[in-house]
Amino acid sequence: MLVVPSTPGDLLNEAETSQRVSNPPGSAWIGMGKPACSKNPGQLENPGFFLRALFLLLFCRHVSSQCKILRCNSEYVAATLNLRGSNRNAAYCNALRSYSHCTRKTARTCRGDLAYHSAVHGIEDLMIQNNCSKEGPTSPPRPRPPAPNHQGFESLDICNYEKSFLYKHGQPPSYQHCAAFGDPHIRTFHDDFHTCRVEGSWPLLDNDYLFVQATSSPVAKGSNATVTSKLTIIFKNMKECIDQKVYQAEIDNLPAAFEDGSVNGGERPGGSSLAIRERSPGRHVEIRAEYIGTTIAVRQAGRQLSFSIRAAEEVARAFTEEQDLQLCVGGCPRSQRISRSECCRGRVAAETARALCKEMLPVEDVYFQSCVFDVVTSGDANFTMAAHGALEDARVFLPNAEKLHIFQAGAGCPRVSSSFLLLLLTSVFLHF
Repeated sequence: MLVVPSTPGDLLNEAETSQRVSNPPGSAWIGMGKPACSKNPGQLENPGFFLRALFLLLFCRHVSSQCKILRCNSEYVAATLNLRGSNRNAAYCNALRSYSHCTRKTARTCRGDLAYHSAVHGIEDLMIQNNCSKEGPTSPPRPRPPAPNHQGFESLDICNYEKSFLYKHGQPPSYQHCAAFGDPHIRTFHDDFHTCRVEGSWPLLDNDYLFVQATSSPVAKGSNATVTSKLTIIFKNMKECIDQKVYQAEIDNLPAAFEDGSVNGGERPGGSSLAIRERSPGRHVEIRAEYIGTTIAVRQAGRQLSFSIRAAEEVARAFTEEQDLQLCVGGCPRSQRISRSECCRGRVAAETARALCKEMLPVEDVYFQSCVFDVVTSGDANFTMAAHGALEDARVFLPNAEKLHIFQAGAGCPRVSSSFLLLLLTSVFLHF
């Protein structure tokens, strides 16, 4: 008994499976009873029988190669892919009639093909289930796709994530942003913002497509403040698109190439979907991974590295429970979080830092607070550039501009009031 697939995709999969069964190596057709193109070992001693069997085998294989049932299947699936609206049933019946017409045209060359017979019976059952008449309009023929390029790919490039997603879902993909900069400060994919005391190596990302590790070290000997001193980014091997590529950056060594010296994804057909571009020599490198809809920016400001990423939401979420430690996903572990108000023991130094940061960051958001914290704890004014660079990356990478600025009350160094300064000066004057 024929099992009728419930969806167009099931019908195609069944047909494709039958096609594979119908053409195993060394045979032409598998059916009920004895195979039409089989050879009995006992009869091989007869040369005439052997020649006739060989001719029949070659003829069967030639007929099978002429069968175009898979083309009928693909045209049917394309015609039913996006059926919507009140006339959906009529359009579906049109597609089934077109499918039936296509199978009739290829009946002679597909007579011994299981995929063909499966499709014919499936069409009949689906027409009965959907109350479709055998006579009536058919779907317009699908326009022929452009000829494949020299690499064997059709116009839909599977190594362009955005185009592929749009083709499959009818809308562009959603994106998420994460950044790590300064002491280090982490902006997660969910727009949480943490300042961390992490030292050593910690994973920023660890999913099916990417692994990013940041190594932190003290900003100065004996200092509690740490900065990112090394970044390791691994783009994992992906089918036709790229070979596995490793990028490493260290302070004063921001290369514009992968570890193997290449600047793209390798010799595979989609190798150009991964590429490095140097935006500012020794200061700013951008890596575009079109095959996963991802862009990464690596910067150096002063004696620290920063990392920013814009990743497709589907890519950012492609990890298992065992890969739960990712600073871009969950932020810093609670035991490693510190308050940015801890920088405020030297209030006058904090005011100086505020003035420096205000020049680069006029909005007093978490980027401004992080800048003040870093300048106070390190004494290095170059940290203003780190916060400014992270903000500029966020401005480019964030899908929603309204989420650019994050405000956290009480998280930064409080202002020193003029009355406090007057009191401080008065006490010093009276002391003398």
